[in-house]
Amino acid sequence: MKITFYGHASLGIEVGGKNIIVDPYITANEMASHININELKADYILITHAHGDHILDVEAIANNTGATIVSNAEITSYYEKKGFNVHPMNHGGSWKFDFGKVKYVTAVHSSSFPDGSYGGNQGGFVIESEHKNIYIAGDTALTYDMKLIPLRTKLDLAILPIGSNFTMDVEDAIIASDFLECDKVLGYHYDTFGYIKINHEESIKKFFDKGKDLMLLPIGESIEL
Repeated sequence: MKITFYGHASLGIEVGGKNIIVDPYITANEMASHININELKADYILITHAHGDHILDVEAIANNTGATIVSNAEITSYYEKKGFNVHPMNHGGSWKFDFGKVKYVTAVHSSSFPDGSYGGNQGGFVIESEHKNIYIAGDTALTYDMKLIPLRTKLDLAILPIGSNFTMDVEDAIIASDFLECDKVLGYHYDTFGYIKINHEESIKKFFDKGKDLMLLPIGESIEL
């Protein structure tokens, strides 16, 4: 499994011979100006919630690739009416796709489209595939529901927001990693806007002092599990 960071909360995942894009917000992110969305491959686009900083490039990528949009029922209905291929999900439900199993799990945030349309309840994803399991938290506060995930899935990586103001901060992300029983964390949702700037060295040290590993990838770089 290869995971590429495209800035903010945008990810690319290569697994099982398939390409997945998560929450694409790229073209308006100055820090991701070197990423060309027309070159991105996508069989699926996973959307955690409907805010503009998570869906900006969904339609362009789906038009380029024919990708299937996977999200909650309200978000997929929104895109289905526009003619896109979709797969609706909701909290607690899972589905076996051709790259692995996906479960839609709880997140605590808000969700509406930039045009004011209802975006349903925000969520996150647990992906089990190729003997590697990851959790993509989406935009969320620290929630005790995170303790439920390791009851079903042993995680190899947790992808957690750490920028504070709109989501968890670094300290809460450390607690989340305890709840998740996963000490390997990829941070995201930080630095893009003034509200969510972080001190990289300090954040990494806080995780290290707790015996945990926080990875902050440069935009466009990847890790392999």
